[in-house]
Amino acid sequence: MTAEQLEALIAAGLSCEHIQVTGDGRHWSAVIVSPEFEGKRLIARHQRVYATLGARIQSDEVHALSMKTYTPAEWAAAGREGA
Repeated sequence: MTAEQLEALIAAGLSCEHIQVTGDGRHWSAVIVSPEFEGKRLIARHQRVYATLGARIQSDEVHALSMKTYTPAEWAAAGREGA
């Protein structure tokens, strides 16, 4: 799996304003900005992302995914608009 494929999987199941995935094919890091994270705690945000990957997590196709999740307002407040 490529970073682009993983980005596409996440974006297909989650409304994203920004997504960036890097990794080595098994261990991934992602930055995800989504309005769907509004009002959700960190664990709920991560669960929402994992839900987009479904069987790929369970089958170990995606072995590890480290993520930073932001609402659009959090992303803008951090000065990262358009990044």
